[in-house]
Amino acid sequence: MKKTYLLFCIMVSALVFCQETITDKPTETTIFDRKHELKVGAVKLLAGPILEVTYEYIYSKNFTYGSSILVNLSKNSDYPEDFSVTPFARFYFQETKEYGAKGFFVEGFAKYFAGNNNINYYSTNEKYSAGALGLALGKKWINSSGFVFETLIGFGRTLGGNINTPEAVFRGDLFLGYRF
Repeated sequence: MKKTYLLFCIMVSALVFCQETITDKPTETTIFDRKHELKVGAVKLLAGPILEVTYEYIYSKNFTYGSSILVNLSKNSDYPEDFSVTPFARFYFQETKEYGAKGFFVEGFAKYFAGNNNINYYSTNEKYSAGALGLALGKKWINSSGFVFETLIGFGRTLGGNINTPEAVFRGDLFLGYRF
């Protein structure tokens, strides 16, 4: 009887320790897991109206890449670009490794742009299109829910074009967006 009782206790204890614990909690995605950002240039949109939308992919904690598209929504604007596409790559230099793609960054960009030269007021506006390469500096802040605020300023040198093409391009704005 004692042997049967001992065998029964060993089997019950073995069954109790072998069971898996299953939690009913769904897995939550945190800011650490999000890899995509969509941003809008606030200053150009309010002053222009010039719409600049930026998509950025977070490749690692220190490196991202993406592209910006700019469209001038006003035909009578003094802004020299009517349209531009700007692919870029960014290297981040944050002090904490809490989560990536935030803090101070350096950006290298290439830009294709087209527009009207409004500098010479005595002649008609001449259309142009060209490419440019440049560098920019910026800083990005992000909160735990995913909202992004970013400052950016940079300059590039025009490659190609004609006499109506500006020699240098400007890249910059205050961007508001969301990481998803």
